[in-house]
Amino acid sequence: MAEQRSSPSMGARAVSSPVKRDDATSPLFAGDIAGGSDEDDHRPFSRARDRNRDRDKDSHRPFFLHLPNSLRSFFSPEDHRVSSLLSSHRIHLALLAFLLLIGLVSLPFLWRRLNAPYLCIKEGITLRCPKQAREPPSLWENPHSSTTSWKPCAERIEKPISDVPPENETNGYIFIHAEGGLNQQRIAICNAVAVAKILNATLILPVLKQDQIWKDQTKLEDIFDVDRFIEYLKDDVRIVRDIPDWFTDKAELFTSIRRTVKNIPKYAPAQFYIDNVLPRIKEKKIMALKPFVDRLGYDNVPPEINRLRCRVNYHALKFLPAIEEMSDLLAARMRNRTGSPNPYMALHLRFEKGMVGLSFCDFVGTREEKAMMAAYRQKEWPRRYKNGSHLWQLALQKRKEGRCPLEPGEVAVVLRAMGYPKETQIYVASGQVYGGQNRMAPLRNMFPNLVTKEELASKDELNGFRKHVTSLAALDFLVCLKSDVFVMTHGGNFAKLIIGARRYMGHRLKSIKPDKGLMSKSFGDPYLGWASFVEDVMITHQTRTGLPEDTFPNFDLWENPLTPCMCRA
Repeated sequence: MAEQRSSPSMGARAVSSPVKRDDATSPLFAGDIAGGSDEDDHRPFSRARDRNRDRDKDSHRPFFLHLPNSLRSFFSPEDHRVSSLLSSHRIHLALLAFLLLIGLVSLPFLWRRLNAPYLCIKEGITLRCPKQAREPPSLWENPHSSTTSWKPCAERIEKPISDVPPENETNGYIFIHAEGGLNQQRIAICNAVAVAKILNATLILPVLKQDQIWKDQTKLEDIFDVDRFIEYLKDDVRIVRDIPDWFTDKAELFTSIRRTVKNIPKYAPAQFYIDNVLPRIKEKKIMALKPFVDRLGYDNVPPEINRLRCRVNYHALKFLPAIEEMSDLLAARMRNRTGSPNPYMALHLRFEKGMVGLSFCDFVGTREEKAMMAAYRQKEWPRRYKNGSHLWQLALQKRKEGRCPLEPGEVAVVLRAMGYPKETQIYVASGQVYGGQNRMAPLRNMFPNLVTKEELASKDELNGFRKHVTSLAALDFLVCLKSDVFVMTHGGNFAKLIIGARRYMGHRLKSIKPDKGLMSKSFGDPYLGWASFVEDVMITHQTRTGLPEDTFPNFDLWENPLTPCMCRA
């Protein structure tokens, strides 16, 4: 027993065992080093190697073995439920991060989609419009969502100091004859202002030229408010009422070739005027542009020039107050024909003898009527008529292509298929209908509440406007413009300008443009029942009501001013 107590090796083993388990700074470890034998002198190096091995082992251990015992149990791989939970948690985090990334990438697209303006896109012959919140269909208004995206933006911008040069500092003077009917003259005036701006020239007030159809000696000041016209455009173009006094031979401006620019092509770009017309104006100082019908393009001129044309058309060029007031009175009477406020439709019926003859289309009629029309065409358009043998095939082709005016009876059937009831109040803007009351009978039977300005107003009320044919045309124009629904039956500047103005006013008012090609096909199908016909009409015309569309390349500026002249609301 004593031998065991005094043995150094035994003492060393007895002490070394706790030292391995305890911290190196413990008293036992310190005392053992101080009082050890020679064998113990090598023990620190052994312990250092042991500690290095331990650290190497620790570096390959899972991270949770380094944690305190109180936390280690939560991360023990022996607990398969915790391991599964961690794996599931990592998957969820990855999925959440992926969805967040997709959301961040698609957010700009979604924002643009939610805030995109209402705009219909033409795809071939189909017009596709945005699918907005479902609204009950209305006979009298376009969808509300189509009326809140765009606003007019061609108004005059007030300038404290005008940048338009004085009359004697411009490049010269230009003069035009505004030819044709009232609406063709209106377009010519708008174009004349635009050309004067392009050339930095002074515009002499245009002259309304008499033509073979209208035969009307009307001056510009007999129809339009000239003072307003000049004042409104004072910051855009210099306009004078008459030829300057220093130019003594005024007749030369109307007759002399030397004072006329005659080689302007149709729909010419702005650069053509700068290259070909401006040098002559600088040389001669005063030049007439003749002819001037459709002599300025649309998508080949600067946007600010198109905007100026809209400013002239929709803001500067107003009819005389007397015409405006009479049109307001006629529109008010149309809205109160039932004894209480009612909407009304305006129908531009293009079926005068001249229009029927010029169309070279074939229409229902007796043999006598057809013979009389053939003689009329041969007299008025002999070069197109020739011997008449080719006209039947030409008429069929034009009708298939939708280039023939709709007859009054055809108009009645289309309107009824659209859902307009027999009681609809209809204002008819038309000349003398070819065929008279017999031709009008189908339309009047289906819609008996047809009325013209002559039936709405007394003779005394209209006498003041009869001395100028264009004054009466201006009344029709304004009553159609103010209507709840406008329906055209054939092309022309009258319908084009009205549809464009109603679009510029915000797209709320319906402007129906019948698909005459489809109608021709339907009218010629003996097996098409009424229900199928109604379905075809409704589907085809739900987007032909003056909805927002890009102007170019399918429209000109007058029928659709959206792209150059309207802004996001």
